[in-house]
Amino acid sequence: MAKMTLDELVTQLNAAFGDDLAAAVLYGSAATGEHVARTSDYNVLVLVESLSARALQAASAAARAWSEAGNPAPLILTTAEWRGSADIFPMEYADILSGHKVLYGTLPTDIRVDAAHLRLELEHEAMGTLLQLRRGLLASGNDSNEQLALLEASASTMLVIFRAFVRFRGELPSRDSASLVRQVSDAAGFDVAPFTRVVRHKRAEEAIRAADAPEILAGYLAGFQRLVTFLDLAADGG
Repeated sequence: MAKMTLDELVTQLNAAFGDDLAAAVLYGSAATGEHVARTSDYNVLVLVESLSARALQAASAAARAWSEAGNPAPLILTTAEWRGSADIFPMEYADILSGHKVLYGTLPTDIRVDAAHLRLELEHEAMGTLLQLRRGLLASGNDSNEQLALLEASASTMLVIFRAFVRFRGELPSRDSASLVRQVSDAAGFDVAPFTRVVRHKRAEEAIRAADAPEILAGYLAGFQRLVTFLDLAADGG
């Protein structure tokens, strides 16, 4: 069965939401040139003027088909929620505002991401990711295939955190993932090699063998721990 395309998704969203559909926006790797066929998702933000359970039910078939095509379900917000939530999700807003493709309607971009809000979410997400990696390693039972899956699953989150880190420092994050991990490792002082391996694996340029996953994961954990320490010191003025 053919997978749903972006055009088909927008058409079905339009049918479901009608005049309330304000915008459909592609964001993430597919909008910034880092998309890799068969490994990257198509992330779509949908803005509507109003939203009811009935409207969501009308859109559910389209969202399910989109998910069955291997993509996350669309992120749906009202336009009022979009304008009022930059303080809660500054990392995500910064990513969307800096790299997106409008598929339908108009995306309001007169939104400011506050540096203090960005720092707070960045610290929270970096520490949360470190804890998830530790839990994942403990739960793996030293199964190298599970550890490889843990690296694969964390790659997208890692890049979001790294882009936020560069913005926190008042710089522009590179749109090239390999250059981005170098930016962060140089600033925070950790070994870039494990992160470069994960990027190359994600790009399908150089697959990580399961047998190599434990060593790479160890370096990956050490890098995240160093990043968390760096952020703690920065928050304390160190």
